[in-house]
Amino acid sequence: MVSEKKDPGIWQGFKAFLMRGNVVDLAVAVVIGAAFTNIVNSVVKGVINPLVGALGTKDLDHYSSCLKSPCVVKNGEAVSGIPILWGSVLSATLSFVITAAVVYFLMVMPMAKYLAKQAARQAAKEGTQEVIEISELEVLKEIRDVLVAQRGAEGDRPGGDETSGGEGRPGGPVL
Repeated sequence: MVSEKKDPGIWQGFKAFLMRGNVVDLAVAVVIGAAFTNIVNSVVKGVINPLVGALGTKDLDHYSSCLKSPCVVKNGEAVSGIPILWGSVLSATLSFVITAAVVYFLMVMPMAKYLAKQAARQAAKEGTQEVIEISELEVLKEIRDVLVAQRGAEGDRPGGDETSGGEGRPGGPVL
């Protein structure tokens, strides 16, 4: 009898996909982004458009050009002609630029600085640990070299052997 492996079902795969941290973070970001977009659009329509319109004769959304004359627009729809509503495009572009600037200066830049500081702290911590490890290793090598040199010197002396300890050392000379 051949044992068959069951692949995870579609539901389990979908559930695993939804439970990943990135998907939840992305969902939260989309919801907050949508709410933030409403705020920015309100600022652009309520403050920026009238200020730009003050330089001209009307609200920014109403600026247009006529591709085919005569252009008559009633209730937001063209009755005759072909109007180009470049004021609405300019308004949307301003909304985008303001949103991008706020996101960059209030979210991206501070987070990048914070992450850079964290990385610098981590690198400094790892660098200090590495220096300590290297210096300990160097000290151990020096101790080894001194011990090897002492053993070599004791073996070269007449009457010295490695078990006696030599003169002036505990164990004293062998009599």
